[in-house]
Amino acid sequence: MGESDHPSRISVHQALGGGSVADFLLWRRWCGAAVCLVSASSLWFLFERAGYNLLSFVANVVLLLVVILFLWAKSASILNRPLPPLPDMEISEESVVKAADVIRVWINYALSVARDIAVGRNVKLFLQVAFGLWVVSYIGSLFNFLTLVYIGVVLSLSVPVLYDKYQDHIDDKLRVTHRVVQTQYKKIDDNILRKIPRHINMGKKTQ
Repeated sequence: MGESDHPSRISVHQALGGGSVADFLLWRRWCGAAVCLVSASSLWFLFERAGYNLLSFVANVVLLLVVILFLWAKSASILNRPLPPLPDMEISEESVVKAADVIRVWINYALSVARDIAVGRNVKLFLQVAFGLWVVSYIGSLFNFLTLVYIGVVLSLSVPVLYDKYQDHIDDKLRVTHRVVQTQYKKIDDNILRKIPRHINMGKKTQ
């Protein structure tokens, strides 16, 4: 609809992959998104407010499922009823290889960043990484891991659909913010970072 009025408008659905995951995040499959949001909210309330322990909760749920399936199978053999319709519970080799490839790409990227900082003495990259780690550390000091996961779920189910609805207004604000940040970064780069030597001539030390 709005894409014809704004030729430069980005398709959020395509940016998210254009598949079932994009439909889920944009609430086009509203039933699954609503169930995910309600489930995440319920689990967060149980563990953070009601005081339930995660390990004992998982163990009790698995124990309940095992007991139900065991009694179902026993009663089915006695009453000549069909067995529980369980799928094949196994992980395919293809899914393991795909997951390993994704993990390998991220690990190699992290190692290349570390090499650029340690060997290449990239001051800009060092400051960016240090600032990012400080932000993560600061946020981690405000919330525990479970609350961060819950916030991530809420944001993933709200930010894409809001951006898809108000994309034009948000893009205008982001452009203004980007120009301000670029201006401030250029001042810091000209006044501070360019005055820091990137490389040290190691040949003079060995002579």
